[in-house]
Amino acid sequence: MQIGYARVSRGDHQDLDAQVAALAAAGCDPILREEASGGQTDRPELARAIRSLQPGDVLVVWKLDRLSRSLRDLLFTLEEVAAAGAGFRSLTEAVDTTTPAGRLMTQTLGAFAEFERAMIRERTMSGLAHARQAGRLLGRRPSLTRQQRAEIVAKAESGQGSPAQLASLFRVSRSTVQRVLRDHRNRSAVA
Repeated sequence: MQIGYARVSRGDHQDLDAQVAALAAAGCDPILREEASGGQTDRPELARAIRSLQPGDVLVVWKLDRLSRSLRDLLFTLEEVAAAGAGFRSLTEAVDTTTPAGRLMTQTLGAFAEFERAMIRERTMSGLAHARQAGRLLGRRPSLTRQQRAEIVAKAESGQGSPAQLASLFRVSRSTVQRVLRDHRNRSAVA
C-alpha cells in the first residue's frame, strides 16, 4: 500500500490541492493531510502515517521538504519508516528507498548528516578549549562566592546552624551547603 502525506505550513495561505492531486495520481490511498510547520516536531498526521505503515508499504510525499525542513529530522523519520519495514518515496526528488539507487541516496544523505554533526562537535570542542585557555570560566556561575563558602563552613563548625538552616540563610539548596562542607572536609583531610 502507498500512503501519501501532504503538508502545508500553517498560516501561509497555501492549499494542499496540488500535493493531493500528485499523490493520488501516484496511486496513494490513503492520503493524510496536515497543516503544520516542517520544523515542528509535533505533527500528528505524520505520526499516524508512520504508525500505520506495514512491511512492504511505501510512505510517499510530493517533495522532501513536505516531510521535514532539517536533514536530521528527515533522517530520523526515514529510520522510523525503515524500522516499520516500509519504504519511502518523494515524487519530485530522486529519493526512493524501495530501489537500490534510492537506498544509496539515503545512505549518502546520512553520511553527510553524520559528517555535519562531527564537524559541529569538533568546532564546539575547539571553541571550549580556546575559551578555557583564555581563562574564561565555563558553565553556570557559582551560586556562592568564596566568602559565602567560608561563612558557611565557619557557621557549621561553630554550631550556628544546620545545613537546612544555612541553606535557607544563603538562599541555596541544602545539597549545595552539604557539598561546600564536604569539599571543606576533603581539603582539610588532604592538608
